[in-house]
Amino acid sequence: MKKNVKKYLSILLTVVLMASLMTACGKKPAVKETAQETAQETTQSTSEDTAAADTSSEPAATQEAAAPNPVTLTTVSMFGGTDPNAGNYQAINDQFMKDYSYITLEDDSQSSDQDWKTKIAADFAVGNEPDVIQYFTDANASDVLAADKFVTIEEIKAAYPDYAKDTLDTALQAASNPDGVQRAVPTTGYWEGLFCNKDLFDQYSLELPTDWDKMTKAIETFKANGIVPIAVSLNNVPHYWVEFLMLSAAGPEGYATVPTEAPEDWVKGLSMFKTLRDMGAFPEDTDTIDNDLAGELFKNKQAAMQLDGSWYAGGIPDQDKTVVVAFPTIPGGKAPAGAMVGGISSGFYITKKAWEDPDKKDAAVKFVMAHTNKESVTKYWGGNGQAACAVEPIANMTSLGISGLDYSSAATSISAPTDSRISQEAYNTLISGIVGVSTGDVDPADLLNEVLSVNASKK
Repeated sequence: MKKNVKKYLSILLTVVLMASLMTACGKKPAVKETAQETAQETTQSTSEDTAAADTSSEPAATQEAAAPNPVTLTTVSMFGGTDPNAGNYQAINDQFMKDYSYITLEDDSQSSDQDWKTKIAADFAVGNEPDVIQYFTDANASDVLAADKFVTIEEIKAAYPDYAKDTLDTALQAASNPDGVQRAVPTTGYWEGLFCNKDLFDQYSLELPTDWDKMTKAIETFKANGIVPIAVSLNNVPHYWVEFLMLSAAGPEGYATVPTEAPEDWVKGLSMFKTLRDMGAFPEDTDTIDNDLAGELFKNKQAAMQLDGSWYAGGIPDQDKTVVVAFPTIPGGKAPAGAMVGGISSGFYITKKAWEDPDKKDAAVKFVMAHTNKESVTKYWGGNGQAACAVEPIANMTSLGISGLDYSSAATSISAPTDSRISQEAYNTLISGIVGVSTGDVDPADLLNEVLSVNASKK
C-alpha cells in the first residue's frame, strides 16, 4: 500500500513539474515581443525628441528681407525735346519708379544737338557725369569715351548674368565702341533708304527706281512735268547722298576702309553729284533751302523721291502710297543690289561712378534692363528701323512701315555712315564741299584728300 502511495506521489510530482516547465516555456515569446516593442518605442521617442531639438535650434525659414536703401539715380538720354520716343521713355521711367519705390530718378534728357554733345563732354571731363546715360557708341562719342568712365558689359554681366539678356548678340556687336569694346546696351538701330511717292510713279507709268536706268528715266520724266525728282538740301543735309553714292561706287568693303589718299571709287561716287545736278534731279534752290523745307517738298507731293532715315517714316502724312526701296547701284559701282546704310549708334551706359556705389550699382542695372528688355524695345521700335531684340511685327503697322521692314530685312549688306569712322572736323569738311562738287567748282578728289588729311591730323 505504501509502495502504491509513493508511486502515485512520484507520478503527481512529475506531472506538476512538467506542467510548470510547459507554462514557463509558453511565456518566453511574450516577454521577447514586449522587449522589442519597448526598444522601438524608446528609439522613436529619442528620434522625435532629437527632431524637436533640431527644429527649435533652426532660424526662422522665412525672414522678411531688409528694405533696400533709398537711391537717387541721375539719368540722361537723347529721348528729349521733340524726339518721337520721348513719351515712351518717360512712361518707362514712371513705371520703373512704381516698381521700385525706393529709387528716385533725376532725369535730364534733351535733344542730341551739338550744344548738348558739347555739354555732355564737359560734364564727363570735370567729373559731373550721370549714373546712367544713353549716348552715341560711334566716333561721335570719342571725347566722352576718352574720359574712361564707363563700365564694360563684360564686367556687368559677370555680376549680373541676365544683364542685356534680351539684346541680340548682333546688336551688341553693332553697338561696340570704335575700340571694339562693348559698353552700351542698345534699344533700336536705324536704316537709310530711298523714299518714293509711289502714286507719282504710277501717275506717269514709271517703275520704281530699283536700278540706275529706271532712276534716270524717272528723273527725266518728273523734271519734264514740273515735279522735283529728288528732294534734298545740298548745303544743309547732303549726308545721305554722300553715304549712298560712295557706298554704291566702292562697295561695302571699299566704303568702310579709311585710306590716307582719295580712292578712285570714292571720287567716282562724289562725281555723281554733278551728274545728277546737270540732269535737273535736285530742287532749283537746293543750295539755299534747309532740310526741313526739302522734306516738305516730298511730303506735299511736290517731289518724287527723298533719301532719308527710318526716323523720317513716321512723319510722312501719306502712309499708304509711300514706299521705301533700295538705292540703285550707280554705273560702274561695286555695291551689290540691296546694299544699305544703317546700324546702331547709341545705347545705355552705366558709369563707374554708379558702379562703385553698392546701392546705385544695382539700381543702375535695373534701370538699363527696364529700358532694354523686349517689351520696352518693341515700344521704342514701333515698327520703324531695326530693333535690338527679336521683336514680333506689330499689328497696326502702316503700309509704309511694312515697306520699310521689308526693305531693311532684305538688305544684302549694312554699312555704317562715314561720320562713324572719321573725325567730326573731317566729316564737316566733307559735307561743306558738296555744293561745290555738284556745281563743278570743287574737284571731288581734292576735297577727299583734304578730308583725309584733316582726319589723319586728329589721330
